[in-house]
Amino acid sequence: MKARILSELDDGKALETVARVLMETYNLDVAIGKIGKILDHHSFNSKRGQYDAWKLVQMYSEERKKDEYLLLIVEGDIYASGFNYIFGLAWQGVAIVSTYRLKQEFYGLDPDQKIFIERLVKEAVHEIGHLHGLTHCSDRKCVMAFSNWIGDTDYKSWMLCQNCRLKLGKT
Repeated sequence: MKARILSELDDGKALETVARVLMETYNLDVAIGKIGKILDHHSFNSKRGQYDAWKLVQMYSEERKKDEYLLLIVEGDIYASGFNYIFGLAWQGVAIVSTYRLKQEFYGLDPDQKIFIERLVKEAVHEIGHLHGLTHCSDRKCVMAFSNWIGDTDYKSWMLCQNCRLKLGKT
């Protein structure tokens, strides 16, 4: 299986790190593609000031090749029905991760690229895990644990726990 990353993000180090970890974790052949704008006005909810992640993954599912996963990395704030915001979403071969709330600046702190890359990697590995059929894990340190807020993301590892590796047939 292959994975293609389409990103609005102009940060080669972050994207290369995500690609490397996805290759190592899921044994994927990963290609990175720069795209000007992923977010479009049809997915923007003006009342919320956010983009509807479901609309985006549905829209990009038509662009996905059958033998690949597509990971969209966007800079705008995203949501799904029933949530105030989400860090990411995965559905039918397409995953989306928003960098909006992964940056220290969102929380009024100084930029920190190391923390940002760690968070981005965790969310990308989590969403691609869903595309591999993994569900949320009860082990709070597992990358597949649900992140309700940034503290959950910071707490968990970027790696799959033993149970999740077993579900994928890995030891």
